[in-house]
Amino acid sequence: MGNAGNRGAVLASLYAGFAFGVFWIPLRALETAGLDGAWASMVFSVAPALVILPIYWLYRRQLRAANWKGLLGGALGGVALGLYTLAFLYTDIVRVVMLFHLNPIWGFLLGRIVLGEAITPTRWLAVALGLAGVTIIIGVEGGLPLPRNAGDWIALGSGIAWAFASILMLVDEDVSVPVHGASFFMFSAILNVIAVMLAGIAIPATADFMAVLPWFIPVTLILTVPAGFATIYGPTKLNPGVVGLLFMAEIAIATITAAILTDETFGLREALGVLLVLVAGLLVPLREMRATKG
Repeated sequence: MGNAGNRGAVLASLYAGFAFGVFWIPLRALETAGLDGAWASMVFSVAPALVILPIYWLYRRQLRAANWKGLLGGALGGVALGLYTLAFLYTDIVRVVMLFHLNPIWGFLLGRIVLGEAITPTRWLAVALGLAGVTIIIGVEGGLPLPRNAGDWIALGSGIAWAFASILMLVDEDVSVPVHGASFFMFSAILNVIAVMLAGIAIPATADFMAVLPWFIPVTLILTVPAGFATIYGPTKLNPGVVGLLFMAEIAIATITAAILTDETFGLREALGVLLVLVAGLLVPLREMRATKG
């Protein structure tokens, strides 16, 4: 349990990072179509929640048999994602991304406390490389930001909540990935709805919603839903710190795709940051896979 050598879980986490790294593309398309950023994020969480709602019925026996601690992992993961979205309303994007991606630290600490797994020098090195890469890419002045307002604390809490969600999903084997995934989407949707209500943003015109449906529904089915379940599968097999490092691929992918599809700068600094993030994500799994074979 918690071994980074599970190839399927590693690939799933990398895929989740890749998928979330390109989410900005349909989100920007929704904004262009007339949906405010908060509404766009809400639509992207509510739509998959509605799609996967039947899972609760299909797995109703498991839900009745499971204890509340077993069900908490996926729900807390959805809360973490919802808090992540909410944080953007109250602080800078850069600070949200940076504070959330401190979660590998909390993940490795929880792995040590709950699972008794050592935080090896390789794991500490991976965390340092990952945070350095994120800092280089997003250009945080003065290094790691300290929380200074409500949005910062929400972002930090989001990363901590995700670390706890990951460890809960890892140690409880009675609840399946589909059930965790359904809770992940459902609670994320609830928090996103709350975020929109708190923002007090006017409801977009019905015509704006109808105009995006022809392409939005396929995106939900092909990208969002698989990405959500991939996000959940990784933590059921891997140490939460390892999962956090793999999810940093989101930043690298977003940086690369933004440079290709927009006029965003991609120079030596960005290339170095992307390289560090990718190395950080793969360092621990590859090292521990090799150790397992040996």
